[in-house]
Formats: sequence, structure tokens, C-alpha cells
Amino acid sequence: MLEIQCNPKIKAEHLARKAIVYLRQSSDKQVRQNKESQRLQYDVAERMRALGWKEVEIINSDLGSSAAIASARREGFERVLSSVALGEVGIVGSREASRLSRTDKDWCRLLEVCQIFGTLIADEQQVYDLNYLDDQLVLGIKGTLSVVELKVLRQRLQAGQESKARRGELFKRLPVGYVRDPMGKIVFHPDQRICEAIRLVFAKFRERWSVRQTFQWFRDHDVELPANPIQGTRLVWKIPTQSLVRDILCNPFYAGAYVWGRRPVETLLIEGRLEKRQSAKRRAEDCRVFIRDHHVGYIDWATFEENQRMTRRNAVNWQSDETMAAIRAGQGLLVGLLRCGHCGRKLHVRYWGGSGMPHSGPPCRANSSSSSTRPRRRLNNTTWWMPGIVW
Repeated sequence: MLEIQCNPKIKAEHLARKAIVYLRQSSDKQVRQNKESQRLQYDVAERMRALGWKEVEIINSDLGSSAAIASARREGFERVLSSVALGEVGIVGSREASRLSRTDKDWCRLLEVCQIFGTLIADEQQVYDLNYLDDQLVLGIKGTLSVVELKVLRQRLQAGQESKARRGELFKRLPVGYVRDPMGKIVFHPDQRICEAIRLVFAKFRERWSVRQTFQWFRDHDVELPANPIQGTRLVWKIPTQSLVRDILCNPFYAGAYVWGRRPVETLLIEGRLEKRQSAKRRAEDCRVFIRDHHVGYIDWATFEENQRMTRRNAVNWQSDETMAAIRAGQGLLVGLLRCGHCGRKLHVRYWGGSGMPHSGPPCRANSSSSSTRPRRRLNNTTWWMPGIVW
């Protein structure tokens, strides 16, 4: 009790309420590996008891949650704010200020609520009373340093990553079929079975001109493909999924190109909270780093571009002037190949009734698009066309 006698900030009204110890680590990896950091944070509870609090609540539900985004959902931090606002908390303890918040918004919210309801804040060194101007200044400086520290670290890491990527040397994990030789150069995998399997994917696509048809061939013939495991480094062989086949066909790395920043991260406001999500894939040439002929490829760049054009033509919702696409299933004639003779857009088939018979005339997509400026038309007596064929 010596510290209580020497610390005039701790009063009986504070001890009459409970103490909260807040724990946080930024990622699941830190939770699994940084056990010493957890132990030091749990030790703060013993310090609260030494200061005189008999009821100490430990909030550890934010272990593995980052505090870098102010609008990110942190259940534990919200519990701290709610308890303080109910007047139930005499002191909020954390090993350091950065555990409580890494953003100005959350830090200011916490300081404001604690000042209104007379709640103390403690770290491993000091006890702070927000009714004292000096303590307000110290906590403000600590919060600012915590925010700036995170930004500086992030900028350094991002700058280092981009610098390494512009040299074509940044790899999280090489695609299947590639390894590094002793000199660090990207070469084909020494296992010929793996290389032949990758080449077979491109060969079958050139035969069938459809990602789905290529996938079905591997599935129907029970042909396995190598894939990177979710954990570990040893390749696994399995019947491929359609997404695996698509990833191989659409990856410019197999054409000898190095690409970085193909799926940039965007910050979106969803239901009043900020969330980071990866955007749609960019064309290889539009990425932040694009190095053609970076390493040996399974196909050349011209073949890769032709494959991508065919993949886009096969897309159901692809708006383009391309005249060919993959033939689709159904009782209608030439489903997926017919085009409107007026606007050139794809015709799609509607099936009616239990027998699944097609409608009398394939409607044009321009008719169903509410945003289209073209006049609406009935297509029962419309000219249809294909390359070299007119109805």
C-alpha cells in the first residue's frame, strides 16, 4: 500500500469502483508467438491489486485485433468505454498507451469519457488523472507518439517492399512450377511431373478455349494438379477446382512477367465502419510494378494476352464488341454465340415452364439494362448475326 500513500491521485471513490486491465495484440500470429508480451500485459492486473483495487476485470477479447483503423470493430475496447460511461470503473490499466489505441479518434474518445466520469488511466510507470492539466498533456503526447510511430513504421515497410518489388525480388510465395536456384534466379521446378502438369493446363485451354471446359476435362479424367498448401511448403496433388485452373491461366507470372500491386487494398465505409478489402485484379500492364521478360515462362506474352481475351469474351456479363464467345448449354440454338443485329450485344435465352422450353425469341441485353440509352425493342422479328452468318 506504499504506492497509494505516495500517490495522491488515487482516492477512496476510485477504489470503490472496479479496475479494468485492457489487453491487446495486433495479429493472431503475435498471439501465438509473442507469449512474453502477453505475460507482461497480464502482470498489469497484479499492479492494480497492489494499488489497492480488490475487483480487477481483465478484458482480453481484443487479442489478435489491430487498432490501426479507428472505425474497426474492437469488442473489448467498446466494453471499456461502456463500463467507464456507466460509472463502474475507477481506473483503466494497460501496459502502454499503444495497447489502448493507435488512432487519434479512439484515443480522444477514451480520454474524454474518462475525464467526464472521473476515471484514472495507468500504464506500467504512472497513474494519470485527467483533471490535472499536466496529465492531460502527457497522455496527449503519448497518444500522438503512438499514432506517429505506427505511421512511420508502416511507411518504412511499404517503401522497403516497393523498392524490392521494383527490382523484381519481392516474393511471398512462388507460383507452382517455379523455384529459385542457388543464385536466386527464378527457374522451372526440377520435378518434370510438375512442369508437365502446368503445361497441360495451357494446352487444354488452347484446345477448348474455356476455363470451365478445361476444368471439366481435368475433373472428368481424374487428372491431378500440384497446388501450394494453405500451411507448409510441400506441394500437394489434387483434382483441381475451377478457381485453381483460372488462377493458373490468368497469372502473368507463367508468361515470364513480374507483377506487383495487382490487387490493391481499398478502405471502404461499410455500415458506418471502415474496412480494408482487396479490389478487383488489374491488368498486368496497369499494376504499380510490371516487368516483362523477368524470368522464363511456360508460355510467351502474346499467348497469354490471347488467352485473356478469350477468357473475357466468355464472360456472361462482359460488355464488348467481341464477336465470339464460348458455346453455352441449353435447348436454344447457338446459345452464347448469337448477337443482336442492331447493337451487336449478346443475346441471352429465357426458359419458360417446367419443360424448360426457350422463349420464342432471344432478348437483347440492351432491353434488360435500365441504364441503357438505347430504345427498347422486341426481338422476335429482329436480325441476328454471327461472323459470316445472318438470320
